[in-house]
Amino acid sequence: MTEWKRSHKCGDLNKEDKGSNVVLVGWAARVRDHGGVVFISLRDRWGVTQVVVNPDNKDYNTAKSLHMESVIGVKGRVALRPEGQINKNMKTGEIEVIADEIVVLNPADPLPLMIAEESDASEELRLTYRYLDLRRPQMQKNIILRHKAAQIVRRFFDDNEFLEIETPYLMKSTPEGARDYLVPSRNHPGKFYALPQSPQTYKQILMIASFDRYFQIVRCFRDEDLRADRQPEFTQIDVEMSFIDENDIIDVVERLMQRLFKEAINKDLKIPFPRIDYNTAMEQYGSDAPDIRFDLKLDDLSDLVRGSDFGIFKSTIEAGGAVKGIYVPEMEGISRKNTDEITEFVSKYGAKGVITIQKREGEIVSPVKKYVGQELLQQIWNSFEAKESGVVFIIAAGKQVCNVSLGALRKKIAKDLDLIPQNEFALTWVVDFPLFEYDEDEGRFVAMHHPFTSPKLEDIDKLGSEPEKVMARAYDLVLNGTEIAGGSIRNYRSDVQEKLFEALGMDEETIKYKFGFLVEALKYGAPPHGGIAFGFDRLIAIMAGEDSIRNVIPFPKTTSAYSLMDGAPSEVDENQLKELGIMAAKQE
Repeated sequence: MTEWKRSHKCGDLNKEDKGSNVVLVGWAARVRDHGGVVFISLRDRWGVTQVVVNPDNKDYNTAKSLHMESVIGVKGRVALRPEGQINKNMKTGEIEVIADEIVVLNPADPLPLMIAEESDASEELRLTYRYLDLRRPQMQKNIILRHKAAQIVRRFFDDNEFLEIETPYLMKSTPEGARDYLVPSRNHPGKFYALPQSPQTYKQILMIASFDRYFQIVRCFRDEDLRADRQPEFTQIDVEMSFIDENDIIDVVERLMQRLFKEAINKDLKIPFPRIDYNTAMEQYGSDAPDIRFDLKLDDLSDLVRGSDFGIFKSTIEAGGAVKGIYVPEMEGISRKNTDEITEFVSKYGAKGVITIQKREGEIVSPVKKYVGQELLQQIWNSFEAKESGVVFIIAAGKQVCNVSLGALRKKIAKDLDLIPQNEFALTWVVDFPLFEYDEDEGRFVAMHHPFTSPKLEDIDKLGSEPEKVMARAYDLVLNGTEIAGGSIRNYRSDVQEKLFEALGMDEETIKYKFGFLVEALKYGAPPHGGIAFGFDRLIAIMAGEDSIRNVIPFPKTTSAYSLMDGAPSEVDENQLKELGIMAAKQE
């Protein structure tokens, strides 16, 4: 069989090409027999062209018996479609190719799933046959958008004098946070590399090496429990700059986002983005990644109910907790069944229940009315400036549980009632984070971001004595309620970095073993520096309107970190393990 070389791509032809002889190659997306004339929708990644095969064509029977998704070549002549058959939704909708010759370059077996815009196939089936799933128009658009965005990012940073520098994939294991993926060393038995969770230490070393402005679109690896927005291997846009402060980083990022959204999806973003401090975000939105596209802010009712004899309010306030609520004017009412469902929902976040207040025929009603009293219920209702309808949801719990539970309920109600504007992109900065948070399981303070984040200068002296009061020079970028980037100004003085490690419970030996190379490097003229890292997969998923990052990653893993297409991870030959000095433990 001779090789067929295309003269045009399947998205190229239009009415200006009328009468031209062309050669097309691609996949037979659809084959239809209409009264003796066979129509083939021929597809490649640039588009679709309609091919017409008449009954007198020598390859008519070949065309008629084609299986969908067979790879074919077509030689023919471009003709205008008849009036009434023009498809304005196709780039090539004004023309068709009258086939002179058709060759089947590779026939396809019957398909396990349909190649369609919307697939009703299970995700398991789609991931098993990912090479077919990736042919679907939506997946093609997503992967093309990913490519386009990456090139825009590279051009932006090059235009702004950043250098793209690759950092190692095999590095020292420094577990602090998520678990490392370990790689055994054959040449050094009993020793292991780790795959990078982030290029954090390397990019700081690059600043010490005076490269000043660095970026990288880089693969990272974390062995952690997975969700829709998590993968064991993921992609970051990694950035670091020297001789800057927080506002310099924020300015660069805002200009990057403005350019990326405009050039990739033709969306205009207004800069600067609003900034919300961490405490305000938690108090008003119940989340450190607030979705500001809709209202429903949390309202603190603690002072209003402080004198109440109602047991739940009284015990919560006395224990130092909070009583907070949200008012949903769009809700006409709520049933006992709805309340039970919401109670079950908030229980996942630690809340024991939800109190509801609503108005019916001008009267305030609530399941707790006889315990709370009409007057206090009316005061609560009025505090929200509530109208004649709607529902108030109240949770009484410890402050953290109260905020997080109501924050999750806020998002659930907005989604259920379609209160979230579609095709809108709202970005906001969250700033002024605590440097540490207390981990109950480990019984110690851990870094809220990572252990290289600088404390605010006025809080450095509190590192050893009052770590809970130390504030960080950190900032997160949130898009539509999802954190898409996080960064900070770093510790560029070795003494401050050592103090921070000590506040995290590390002794001198541990510091030297895990991070000795960085602490030493900081002693040789490290400049003030800071940076940020984007979750590139998350960013592309939101830009593409996808709920899961798996839909914008060509070959993702399942939520159990398994690749259904090729069966990774898999067992390996015993000889490979012997070479590495490893014995696999038998699992029960």
